[in-house]
Amino acid sequence: MIDIAELLTFIKVAETSSFSEAGAQLFVTQPAVSKRIAALESNLGVTLFDRIGRQVQLTEAGIRLLPKAIKMAEDLQDIKRSMTLQMQDVSGELRISTGHHIGLHRLPTFLKRFQEDFPSAQLEIEFVQSEEAYQDVLKGRAELGIITLSNKENALIESLPIWSDPLTCVVSQDHPLASSNNLTLIELAKHACVLPNKNTFTRQIAEQAFGKQGLKPKVRMNTNNLETLAMLVGIGWGWSLLPSTLVDDKLVVLNLADLNVERELGVIHHKQRTLSRAAIAFIELLKNDSSTM
Repeated sequence: MIDIAELLTFIKVAETSSFSEAGAQLFVTQPAVSKRIAALESNLGVTLFDRIGRQVQLTEAGIRLLPKAIKMAEDLQDIKRSMTLQMQDVSGELRISTGHHIGLHRLPTFLKRFQEDFPSAQLEIEFVQSEEAYQDVLKGRAELGIITLSNKENALIESLPIWSDPLTCVVSQDHPLASSNNLTLIELAKHACVLPNKNTFTRQIAEQAFGKQGLKPKVRMNTNNLETLAMLVGIGWGWSLLPSTLVDDKLVVLNLADLNVERELGVIHHKQRTLSRAAIAFIELLKNDSSTM
């Protein structure tokens, strides 16, 4: 197999008729030039230059090789230019897996901007639970996941926080705790609640807060749809932890320091996967929004 560096060195020596001048133009030493030419001659089984005193002249084999070598070098440059242009072009398919709540309340502006800025790119979006989106990225079904970030590290997953999402403890206006002052976690644990399923990152955050005091929340019902949780709280089924974006005048916020918790929302990708230009561009959009918050 012909080494590209050896071929380019051969062309330069042929152009300059000098090993030392070729080395100067290639920014390598004269011995390095000699070594490359010797290796190329050995590989091809021919002598490419006659060394007559201080003069260097192409042999017949060298004369025949030169136009082919120049053509190969030009083709190589064309390949490099082509790849550079392709890598600068944001196109192709970008598969994103994201949670329903994030997809509804955080992403619309970014999805619109991305399609306006990069019309050649094709977005494929799967709306699932954050935990499913995490597995989609881990197993290669999606290039990016935009989710509630896990509080557990995984050596294969790169996580980039984008938004802080405070969780607010809320009840209905006619709930027994609606007018409580100096409420404690012990008192709250006596009342029923509605929370996401056990396998969700949000549920794990809530249970960790209770677990610090040796308590468990009294869960009446599980559902992963946060809008449904807000509705259930509003009709008096129990308290819940909800993002502030879902708190309206039908709900009462409880002032409970022990439940002043927050989720981190952000983007994840597989560390062993080379990101496409489209994925890099989408992450940059998200990061730019994060830097202004």
